[in-house]
Amino acid sequence: MFTLEQIKAAHSKVKSGIDFPLYIHEIKQLGVMRYETFVADGHTDYMGLDAYKMSSDAKYTTLIIANNTNALHFKADLKAHQEGKTDYPTFCQDCAKSGIEKWAVQMDDMTCTYYSQSGEVVLVETIPG
Repeated sequence: MFTLEQIKAAHSKVKSGIDFPLYIHEIKQLGVMRYETFVADGHTDYMGLDAYKMSSDAKYTTLIIANNTNALHFKADLKAHQEGKTDYPTFCQDCAKSGIEKWAVQMDDMTCTYYSQSGEVVLVETIPG
């Protein structure tokens, strides 16, 4: 099974959204089947086979998630991040301002789904292969 140290090593190579697909492929090879990252504090729950689960610690001071979701603003911020125009902390702040509570990456179908605080799907993206 994978360890948090292995995941941290893979994540250390991510400098912007451009690097995200390579990171996903690397942790998939480690055995991560799904993970959820929570915008409020940046902690992530990683899931593997046989209900294996590990959680990272909070990454930063708690952000306030906006009550109203602004999908258009979020999509523009996401595009900027994926083009390498923002770093990870900025992207997380942008998510909070747009009302994004978390994102979940599903390895079997290579998707990343962004959710509002009410649990509604805001966007589903296919991760480039």
